[in-house]
Amino acid sequence: MEILIQLVLSGILLGGVYALAALGLNLIFGVAKIINFAHGEFLMLGMYAGFWLMTLTGINPYYGAPLIAVAFFILGALFYTGVMRFTIYKPELTQVFVTLGLSIALQNLALMFWQADYRTIQTMPPGYASLMVGNINLPTDRVIAFGFAVAILTAIIVFLKTTFTGRAIEAVSQDLMSARLMGISPQKIFLLTFGLGIAITGVAGGVLIPSFYAFPSVGSFFVLVAFVVVVLGGLGSVTGTIVGGLTLGIIETLVGYFTPDLKEATHFVLLILLLAVRPHGLLGIKGAEKETLK
Repeated sequence: MEILIQLVLSGILLGGVYALAALGLNLIFGVAKIINFAHGEFLMLGMYAGFWLMTLTGINPYYGAPLIAVAFFILGALFYTGVMRFTIYKPELTQVFVTLGLSIALQNLALMFWQADYRTIQTMPPGYASLMVGNINLPTDRVIAFGFAVAILTAIIVFLKTTFTGRAIEAVSQDLMSARLMGISPQKIFLLTFGLGIAITGVAGGVLIPSFYAFPSVGSFFVLVAFVVVVLGGLGSVTGTIVGGLTLGIIETLVGYFTPDLKEATHFVLLILLLAVRPHGLLGIKGAEKETLK
């Protein structure tokens, strides 16, 4: 029983990390109906941002998260203004090729500037690398990352539900034409959403660097995880992102313990089953995966 509790708690911590990594992807899809295939590369850049922030300035990425958020909000706004603004009403294949091309470009730029070396940092002093809850051992970095996930997910839900701008974002997400008739500017909302989504992704990368290695192609792993979380929880559903992340984290941890050889296949099997059986996810709206901006 003690082993099972350890596995479930570890899975919950991992799931919170996965939910945070996927939130930016789901937020952008929910509003702009665009699946960003470069999402993993933005998270990779966030990991490097946390690494270099600690290496060059000595600022712990946990404390430097606001700086990373501001920098990546600007990066997300530039991403929308310079790239996605011209393709947002184009056919889906155009959007796929644009974001996929950007993904490849960012990977190779990272490889050119930082080589293929694996990089990580140690944020906790010796003796504080793990927390003991009874006989349960929990990695401190994962606990802190989970805390960030809960705080950011809660803040996003409160922002969307209680502020005028948040309600405007939800209005554009639900019915673009009606939002226009109510005087809401879709372009401003898209700009804000891309900035916010990429900012969350950058912060996610910054708080993950103590737990994972940063290297140019690490985004390929995280973008697959993010897709599984989004499809599992529900396309366009912030709450579904939480459910999807926790579910995937627990399943992956249990599978990895009892049948380690199948751990890497968990993501692919889940993604295929979900797309075949329930493409709108556990909490998504049926048909959301087919909605367009037109």
